[in-house]
Formats: sequence, structure tokens, C-alpha cells
Amino acid sequence: MPFMNKPVSVLSIAAALLFAAPLHAQKTAPAQSKPAPVDRGSAYYHYGLAHLYEQMAVDQGRSDYATQAIENYKMALNADPHSAYLQSGLADLYFRLGRIREAIEAAQDQIKTDPNNLQAHTLLGRVYLRSLGDGATPQSGEMMQLAIHEYEIIVQLQPDSVENHLLLGQLYALDHDNAKAEAQFKAAQLADPNAEEATLSLARLYTDQGDLQHAISVLAAVPVTSRSAQMESALGGLYDQTHQRKNAIENYRLALDQEPDNTDVRRSLALALMLDQQDDAALAEYNRILTAEPQDAQSYIRISDIQRRKGQFEDSLATLQKAKTLVHDPLDLNYIHYNEAIADEALDRNDAATAILIEAIKATDHADGQYTEQEKGNRSAFMDNLATLYRQQDKTTDAIAVYESMIAMGGDYAERGYQGEVDAWRDARQWQKATDTAAAAVKALPHSAGAELAYAGQLADTGKADEGIALAKAQLGGKSDREIHLGLSQIYTRLKRWKDAATELDAAEPLSQKPDDKEYLLFLRGSLAERQKHFDEAEGFFRQVLAMDPDSAMTLNYFGYMLADHGTKLEEARTMIQKALSTDPQNGAYLDSLGWAYFKLGQYALAEETLHKAVSKLKTDPTVHDHLGSIYEKEGKLSLAVAQWQRSLDESQKALPADVDQADVAKVQKKLETARVKLAKASAH
Repeated sequence: MPFMNKPVSVLSIAAALLFAAPLHAQKTAPAQSKPAPVDRGSAYYHYGLAHLYEQMAVDQGRSDYATQAIENYKMALNADPHSAYLQSGLADLYFRLGRIREAIEAAQDQIKTDPNNLQAHTLLGRVYLRSLGDGATPQSGEMMQLAIHEYEIIVQLQPDSVENHLLLGQLYALDHDNAKAEAQFKAAQLADPNAEEATLSLARLYTDQGDLQHAISVLAAVPVTSRSAQMESALGGLYDQTHQRKNAIENYRLALDQEPDNTDVRRSLALALMLDQQDDAALAEYNRILTAEPQDAQSYIRISDIQRRKGQFEDSLATLQKAKTLVHDPLDLNYIHYNEAIADEALDRNDAATAILIEAIKATDHADGQYTEQEKGNRSAFMDNLATLYRQQDKTTDAIAVYESMIAMGGDYAERGYQGEVDAWRDARQWQKATDTAAAAVKALPHSAGAELAYAGQLADTGKADEGIALAKAQLGGKSDREIHLGLSQIYTRLKRWKDAATELDAAEPLSQKPDDKEYLLFLRGSLAERQKHFDEAEGFFRQVLAMDPDSAMTLNYFGYMLADHGTKLEEARTMIQKALSTDPQNGAYLDSLGWAYFKLGQYALAEETLHKAVSKLKTDPTVHDHLGSIYEKEGKLSLAVAQWQRSLDESQKALPADVDQADVAKVQKKLETARVKLAKASAH
């Protein structure tokens, strides 16, 4: 073959270095009986050809060259059978050609000869890593253990290798052996205290375990001057997850100082600013993103969210139209439709909002009635909003029809659908229909603790307290015990059986280990204390919740309303309620709370405007009508005040006993009588 002469001479220097034995070894090697003959010249020659064919196979993608490379490696080994370098080269070639079985056999042969052969162990480790797959099959589990075994040997042979400690740590983490993973990541840090990936891997491990504070401490321990943009961004993300928004914002900004063109970090910063109620700063960041990426639909969507929160509903709709021309993901389009409906509702364009939601539901209809979980989630959001709109317009039958469609999706959606129907009948003061629906839900969902609790609560509310409590207690003894104890506590609270309610919360406490569970338990303790008029105790519980989650809307609203109702810390109360309302601008209860805070602050025009919105959404709520009446009285509109107080008393008469505080009813009655006397005197003059 004409090309053979050239490559041999080119490769001869490298080959000589690779195969030459040390001089002292040549002098002192003990005599062997008939040693295997070594023909180094032939070995050099065939190694050179093997290397050349290997390169040609890679460059040209030809399998015949790969075969020639293997054959020449074998001939080189025939000439020098004990060459570890040739053995490693052949094993590595098998691996790169995807001939895994032969690569394993070649590497294992080397290890039999030399158990501490680092190259062979490394090759085996790489082979097993490549064979892991998705980890969901028995074969993947076997490959995992083999890979771990090889890398355990590798880190012993090469203890200062950061890369190998990291690989072994990641394997342990995949195998759910967190203690060993932690040890390897720490070993990597010891090998190189400046190894960024070791610190990030340790932080990721703690994050995956749910120990976010430990993860934060790992990254925060690195001096600011030594943190990369990636570390600053990761630390910002952890602060975001623990609701430490201002810290998150600071770290995102430090990351951007190093990488000002990193739009992913800028998006995180913009969202953190938005969640921290820094709307103008968030808008500025989203506009910077759009300058760099004018087709970024997500930035337009977020800008529309901010505009809606600011009450700029027409601007929000216009921005959504821009986003609509850019989106390709059906999920994004669904989100846009959802927010269009919210904006139209805020502008009192209920017909337009209803039409959008109906069209969105139709657009996601499947003739066979089969949906993915993601599709079910989207449809249920549209259905919830549409049914709520119908309920606010006293279109109970239409709302029930929507909930029936939700029930048809089954699972958790069926439970939510039944609960929606119960609430719709309760809004309409159709107590028996609400009870019948709750009973039907129990029959249709025999294994649902939520359905049993809803029925138990309905029975207790309608004069069958003992039956309802017995039904709820009968569910205890399973995996839903926490849910049952909390449900019983709320039943007892509505019955004003305070001690029993507290006992149930105590029973739920050891079952509440997740952060969200602990927060909700504290919220219920605060609510129970407030209902008993233990306001200082309630404040303590609510502040604990907000320390854990400053964005808890239900806590911000409840706590803010409690403060406003008692005329204390009014500015703080208003701020908290506004923050809650920003998460759900059409929430009638939040609107009522804000209107009442404005009233207590003496801002009567704002109070009237806000409470008008609340009344439109909570037409049957006696408290909202009482609040609006009080504002009219302050504004000297006594006739309007009388009408609202009378409506409040009328709704109290229709309400369930658990929803009415007779002391409050008496106060409204007195205000109504006093106002009527004033009106009579005025008309007499």
C-alpha cells in the first residue's frame, strides 16, 4: 500500500516514547524461562497504522477503516503482548466505536493483569456511565452500581482529582445515597477549595433534599469577590425559593454585573422585582429584555401582568395583543386568554370575559373527552373563572353546568367540581341542594377524604353537627389524617367549640412537616385566635406565617383586615391587603378588606369605589353591605346607607347560623334605626 511508508516515520518518535522500557528495567529484569518474544519494530509499525486508520474512520465515518484500526491494534499487541498502552488504546477504540461489550472485556483483561490500572478503571467507569440510560430499568440500576464501584476505585487511585470526586458524588446522588454524595462533594472542595462546581454541586444536593437554608449557607460562605455569575444566580434562585426577595434581587444584580447580557438572569431579576412589588423597576428590566430580544412574548405577558396590577386594564389588554402575535406555545396562548378575561372582568365587561372563557374552553375540547393532565389543568382554570363569573351574576344554573364539565374530567378535578357546585348552591342560599350535592360527591368519590369532609361540614352547618362530626371522625386512621384533623378543626370553629378546634390543630401538628403545611397550620391557629377575639395572639401567629412566606395572600388579607377592623397599624394593614389583592385583583373578599382599610384611614372616595366592586362580587355577603352603608353615612348619603344596612340585615336572615355573628347583626340594626330617625327628622323639616 503506497501510504504505509510515510505514517510509520511520522509516528516513530511518539511510538518509541510509548513503548520504550526504562533502562534500569532492562538491566535488572530477572531472567524468565522462554519469555514471549517482543518485536517492537512490528509493534511500532502496526500501532502507527492503527492510529492512522482510527483517524480516517473518525474523519470519513467509514466502518472499514475502523475495522482496519482494530486489526492493526491486535497485530501490534501480538508483537508486544504486555504493552499496557496498546491494551488501553484498543479498549478505548472499542468504546468510541460503540462496541461496548468488547471495550469492557478489553478493560477487564487489563485489570486482571494490573488491578490498579487507572486507565482501565476510567474506561470501565465511562462505559458504565454511558450505559446508564434513563435510570428507570433494572439494567440501568445494575449499570449504576457498576459505575459507582469503578469510580470508588478511581478516587482511591487518584484522590486529588476534583472531576472524579464530583462524578462519584453525582452518581451517589442519583442512587439516593445523599450522605456519600455529600462526602464526595466535600472531598472535591478539599482537593481544590476554589472549585466552583464542587460548591454548586453541594448546594444542589441540599436543595434537592429540601434543605434550602443549608444550600444558601454553602453559597453565601463563598466571599462575594470569589463568586462567579453562575454562583450569584444560583444564590438568587435559592433566596427566591425561600421568599427572601430583596436578597434574591441583590444576587441577581451581582450576577448581571459580571454578565450584563445574560437575559435569563435578567428575567429572574425582573420577576423577583415584580414579586417584591417593585413594579416600575420590574418594568424597566422587562423593557431591557425586549430591547435585546424584541420577540420575547414572555416579557410582554409579564408587563401586562404589571399593568393589570396597577389598574391599567386597557394597557394590559393592548400588551397582551402584542404577546399574542409572538406566542407559539398553546400554554402561553391559554395564559393570554385567561388574563384577557380577567382584564375585561375588571372593566365590568362581563359578557366579553365570558365569551373569551367559553371560546378558550371550546378550543381545548376533545371529541373523545380524553385529556392530558396539563390540558386538564388549563381547562379547569378556564372553567373555574367562568363559573365564578356566572355566580357573581347570579347565574347559578350556568355555573353548575360548568362545574359538571369539570367533574367529567375525573380525579382531583371532579372533587373541585363538586365543591364548586356546593359553593354555588350556598351562594344562592339553596342549602338543601348544597347538601344533596355534597352527598352525591361522597357517593361518586368513595375514596376522597375531601369529599367526605365537605359533606361533614355541610351537615354541621345545617343543624346536623353531631352527624357531620361523626362522619369526619370516621375517616381517621389513614393517610389523610392531617386533612381530617384540619377539617374537624374548621367545623368546630364554625360551631364556636374553640377548645375542640384547638385540640384538632394540635393533632395535626406532628403530621405537618412540609413548610407549606406548617404555614397553613399557623394560619389556622391565627384564625382561631382571632375568632375568639384574642387579637395579640392571632397577630403573633400571622406574623410567623409571613416570616415564612411574605407573599401568603390569604394571611396578608386576613391579618390586614383584622388590623384595619380594629383601627390599628392602618398603613401596614392597607399595604398588606394591597399586596394580597395584587395576586388576585378580582377577589371580592380582598376588595372588601381594602375598602374597609380606606374607610378607617378616612379615604372615603377610595373606600366607596373599592367597596362598590366588592359588592358586585359578593352580593349576598352581609358584611360587605354593612361596610358600604357605613361609608355612605360618612359621606352624608343616609338614604343609600339605609338601603345597604337593610340589605345587610336581609342577607343575615338568609345566611347560615355559622356565618352570622349576632352581635354584629345587632350593631347593624342599631345603625339602621338611628339613620331612619335622622331621615325622618330631616324630612319633617
